[in-house]
Amino acid sequence: MASIPKKVAERLVAGIKRFQPVLTAAKGRDVGEADTVTIIKDMLADVFGYDKYSEVTSEFAIRGTYCDLATKLDGTLQALIEVKAIGLELKDHHVKQVVDYAANQAVDWVILTNGVCWRVYHIVFAKPIDQELVIDIDFCALNPRSDADLDLLYLWCKEGWVRSVLGEYHTQKQALSRFFLGAMILTDPVLDVVRRELRRVSPEVRIETEQIRAVLMNEVIKREVMEGDKADEARKKITRSQNKVLRAKETKTEAASGPSFIAPLDTTVSPEILAKIDKE
Repeated sequence: MASIPKKVAERLVAGIKRFQPVLTAAKGRDVGEADTVTIIKDMLADVFGYDKYSEVTSEFAIRGTYCDLATKLDGTLQALIEVKAIGLELKDHHVKQVVDYAANQAVDWVILTNGVCWRVYHIVFAKPIDQELVIDIDFCALNPRSDADLDLLYLWCKEGWVRSVLGEYHTQKQALSRFFLGAMILTDPVLDVVRRELRRVSPEVRIETEQIRAVLMNEVIKREVMEGDKADEARKKITRSQNKVLRAKETKTEAASGPSFIAPLDTTVSPEILAKIDKE
């Protein structure tokens, strides 16, 4: 992940130290949703770097209803934020409405928070619309001296949005998911490497690729990793990537070999043959 600029890191450290006691006190008073929204707006400005007057919108209107908050950069909608009262435990169904809002606005990211807990979701534009939890943190448990904690907050800071670090983090997390790794292990190139190494260890034994695939599927990899929508999507993504590489190689090969050239047939008739034809 990209390194955090020094000024941003200093702001994050100061923000953690400032807002942890604020959130703890607000939770102790069990403040309502409206007061929680006020705290969130201050955090978006003082921790995450947004101008709360021009880059944070309250009650963002969507088809006659409203999302609690939204962030914008250069007039472009970046994320929708659903806020719950600080004392309310976040549930999966709390994010459903804001996901529907995001799908309506073609927004890739939504945030669900009660001030203490922050959950960042990536919208999956499929049928039906779905969401993928990418980040889940407890703000009050963050350590201002921890680089890892600062890295997490930086992901959805204003400066992080500008540098697309959240998208890069999501892509990396997908690549290291158990579904993606499970699908990758079962591809022919990986199985061929395993087969080659097994033959090196046991040269007297004949081992076929399909035998290895069967053992991995039936005895090594959990069924939940190979079945379901996430497993299907992982296989599709790997197939698309492999096809893209194959097409690139074919194009490169064609370009290197150049256009094919076929010499024209020589249709000139010799005088001897013409003389023979005349005699006949």
